[in-house]
Amino acid sequence: MSYVKYGISPDFVERVKTKTKNPQVKDKLKKMLDGVNKHDLQDRTKVRRLVKSAGVILNEKISGTQEDQIVAFVLAQKIDPNNTFHLIKLWGMFR
Repeated sequence: MSYVKYGISPDFVERVKTKTKNPQVKDKLKKMLDGVNKHDLQDRTKVRRLVKSAGVILNEKISGTQEDQIVAFVLAQKIDPNNTFHLIKLWGMFR
């Protein structure tokens, strides 16, 4: 669980995973992320905006510290949403 190294609580991750199983929430998140590319996910400002938007969709109050931790985690992963290997790696982290 590499996200724990960034101070992200496993309880928080479990809550988010549970909420994303709701089809309506999942669809809203998919729409929010539609068109996001590798460069967007390496831009601190854009990632911060995505985290805030996801918090609203998930009805999660994300503190400034949590937001910083999540942003640092996303940036460190160097995610390319068009790279299947990257997506499989992420899937493995959050199964």
